[in-house]
Amino acid sequence: MFDLIALIEGVLFGFGYFALFAIVFAESGLFFGFFLPGDSLLFTAGVLASKGFFDLNLVLIGVAFFAIAGDQVGYWTGSKFGKSFFNKPGSFFRNPKHIEEAQDFYEKHGKKTIVLARFVPVIRTFAPIVAGIGKMNYKEFLFYNIAGGILWTFIFVLAGYFLGSTIPNSGEAITLVILAIIVISFIPIIYELLKKKK
Repeated sequence: MFDLIALIEGVLFGFGYFALFAIVFAESGLFFGFFLPGDSLLFTAGVLASKGFFDLNLVLIGVAFFAIAGDQVGYWTGSKFGKSFFNKPGSFFRNPKHIEEAQDFYEKHGKKTIVLARFVPVIRTFAPIVAGIGKMNYKEFLFYNIAGGILWTFIFVLAGYFLGSTIPNSGEAITLVILAIIVISFIPIIYELLKKKK
């Protein structure tokens, strides 16, 4: 079996907190970060904290801070540059479909999208940009951004921490959990794509 946890651990072991916080920041609000790991990265960071590689409190505070900061940058990017940047169909980074998918999600779920999007890959990156494009009330955005960033951080980091504490030296079991997280997190996207095709 492909050892996914070994790959993520390799990055975290090699670059430590810098890699963890930089990836969280980029995936949360920089348009080119949508392909980076999110949920699985936080879960693995929690596992490593349970083994003493990371300080749990620093991980929780740092991840929440950079997740919130990333969304702030995403909102600013959307409000300043808007749809003019995402105008190249077929482009990997500037494809307007990324914005359209996030817009559909936003219209369906309203303000709580900023919280819910934290748990959906790709949408997580583009939701704050769409909020900026749509000129969502900044105070409301900030409230949901902080709530979503803290909730996302605590759920995945603490899940990894407690699993790592209760199942010591079980790399394969933890890898299966991470794979399950990835599959589950993509279900909403697959569901929406199937709905569009119908």
